[in-house]
Amino acid sequence: MSLIELFILALGLSMDAFAVSVCKGLSLGKIKVKHMCIAGAWFGGFQALMPLIGYLLGSIFADKITMYSHWIAFILLVIIGINMIREAFGEEEKMDSNMGISTMFLLAVATSIDALAVGVSFAFLNVNIIYAVTFIGITTFVCSAAGIKIGSIFGEKYKSKAEVCGGVILIFIGLKILLDGLGILG
Repeated sequence: MSLIELFILALGLSMDAFAVSVCKGLSLGKIKVKHMCIAGAWFGGFQALMPLIGYLLGSIFADKITMYSHWIAFILLVIIGINMIREAFGEEEKMDSNMGISTMFLLAVATSIDALAVGVSFAFLNVNIIYAVTFIGITTFVCSAAGIKIGSIFGEKYKSKAEVCGGVILIFIGLKILLDGLGILG
């Protein structure tokens, strides 16, 4: 996976956390750097942890299903992408300004489940997992911190657009992996 592909994937994965951060920023009103760092740490941390867990789980089974790995990665990424797009047009989530441990933990887990599935697909690809999860975590940290600030300024206007964008990106990455695996692109 190239650096550009990893960057695009990291942006796509961070869009859920970004959208939630925008809502948090909106609910907080007046924000502090502390708020941006808290959101960035929770979301970035979990976006890094989940693909690592997925990678470890996928590695256990990689030798048994290598022949189908491109299909597995494609299916997982398309499902995640479609889910993100569907959520963008779904019912608005009610956000409050609580940034306590239990609230942030639940939000971080909820926004990083898709990263777990991406981690499984990493097990079938030529990916330096430490580099990948670090990059994903840092990208999500930055996007989440920015989301808090943007939310405090612009509010709900860009939430659904971010989710749609993230979903489309993941679908295209899945399609590229499939076409590479079938020998059509590479």
